Amino acid sequence: MTQQALFKFLQPEGWKPASGYANGIMAEGMPIFLGGQIGWNAQQEFESDDLVDQIKQTLENIRTILTAAGAEPHHVVRLTWYVTDKKDYTSRLREVGRAYRAVFGKHFPSMTMVQVADLVEERAKVEIEATAVLPRAG
Repeated sequence: MTQQALFKFLQPEGWKPASGYANGIMAEGMPIFLGGQIGWNAQQEFESDDLVDQIKQTLENIRTILTAAGAEPHHVVRLTWYVTDKKDYTSRLREVGRAYRAVFGKHFPSMTMVQVADLVEERAKVEIEATAVLPRAG
């Protein structure tokens, strides 16, 4: 099943197109739910305290888990981002975009970004939850 057959991007008539995310996606297949991932490596060690570096590592962690399920980033239908510093995030959108595209390409699912007071891991600056839909065989 192709991505076009799996997903229908929801763009209400007359609405200005979303930029960098989708307003909604309708999907068919096997759902995959990922718990919140943060910007540490496979050994649960932070290699950087920089927000953009942590975002890239977090997205790579998501991609690695998707691979374990036989899925890829283009199967993601929703991302929920939690950041500890909205100003750092918004002032570096170009860098964030480059890091995102380096891992997820030009696939932009439904997304929400929320600033939170803190995350459980002291050094974490971002946590991202993901939902993907894998096409059913046949």
